[in-house]
Amino acid sequence: MNFQRGREKEPLEINLVPMIDVMLVILIFLMITTTYSKYTELQINLPTADVAKQPERPNEVAVLVNAKGQYVINREPVTFSSVEQFSSVLKQAAGDAKEPVVVISADAKASHESVVRVMWAAQSAGLARITFTTESAK
Repeated sequence: MNFQRGREKEPLEINLVPMIDVMLVILIFLMITTTYSKYTELQINLPTADVAKQPERPNEVAVLVNAKGQYVINREPVTFSSVEQFSSVLKQAAGDAKEPVVVISADAKASHESVVRVMWAAQSAGLARITFTTESAK
């Protein structure tokens, strides 16, 4: 027996409100937890060192690199066309010193390539001890 004969059936309806609520919660969660970074706008603050001044060492080879990519080794300007030439100049500047230390003083605006070139030439010359100068925090 069908007792609901006189009653009309309710039309089927999909309620979208709970689904929209869930989607909004997920969207808010993603917006809060996602970090948006642009690599082209990175601000880099280089560290400074707070140490006592090191005494002059006789086995030190001072290499200066300015912002234009010009090099000075032990207060003598150096021009070269290849890393091998630069390497031979470094080896000559080190002379017969026992375990010479290459001290690289690069301008803050010097290109990365200029500094890497000094490191590469030092490695080719067999000068394994390399250090960098920093600006005092004072």
